[in-house]
Amino acid sequence: MSTTGQARGFQTGLGKVMMPVPDPHPDVFDVQWPLRVADVDRGGRLKFDAATRHIQDIGSDQLREMGFEETHPLWIVRRTMIDLIRPIEFKDMLRLRRWCSGTSNRWCEMRVRVDGLRGGGLMESEAFWININRETQGPARISDDFLEGLQRTTEVDRLRWKAYLKAGARDDAVAVRRYPVRVSDIDIFDHMNNSVYWSVVEDYLAGHPDLLAGPLRVTIEHDLPVALGDELEIITHVHPAGSTDRFGPDLADRTVTTLTYVVGDTTKAVASLFAL
Repeated sequence: MSTTGQARGFQTGLGKVMMPVPDPHPDVFDVQWPLRVADVDRGGRLKFDAATRHIQDIGSDQLREMGFEETHPLWIVRRTMIDLIRPIEFKDMLRLRRWCSGTSNRWCEMRVRVDGLRGGGLMESEAFWININRETQGPARISDDFLEGLQRTTEVDRLRWKAYLKAGARDDAVAVRRYPVRVSDIDIFDHMNNSVYWSVVEDYLAGHPDLLAGPLRVTIEHDLPVALGDELEIITHVHPAGSTDRFGPDLADRTVTTLTYVVGDTTKAVASLFAL
């Protein structure tokens, strides 16, 4: 499975091959900025939560560049998949390229490739974004002119939502632990920001450094928002190789770890981690 080879058509599922960057292409949004100290862990690696902030930021920048910041200001992310191919190290210069890999009339999938220009590090990502109506807070139709711009980099125009992950139960969990929600975790929408969910992943990786020994795919699917005051818990399961065909036949030979984000009996999100 490779994110840098040619995609075998449009694929879905945890083991999907992400669309390669159509480079050069005039509709690939291309920016650079330096990797800073708040973005890296103790070893100098660009963290998943920091990479997610960059992925959010380039999305806002591209929306502004395309001229749709006022007409399409509200988006929620339903799923983000990030591949850590090679670590990007402190003091590197980041090159981020963003383009659309699939559309519908109310949502789209957006790819972001993050390269470390000096050290050769690489992270790949794809996120499922839903356009939101300001008044109803429900999915809203993307304007035809905006959609036309998005579709210049993809032939997928009937993108459908399908969950890849299911919540894990408490009774057979490896661990259940509380994760305090801080005031600084809450964003302008009065919910825990998407990047904070990836801080949970970083906490898990700190205790399982073996997962960082080679390329790693992490996926988070969001069901419901987490609010300030919620008593958030993380339920951990480790599914050994041979028992993981539930995640797709191409993952049957590898171990899959899941993290289920719950408040009481309500699932807020589910994450998965496995070696590529």
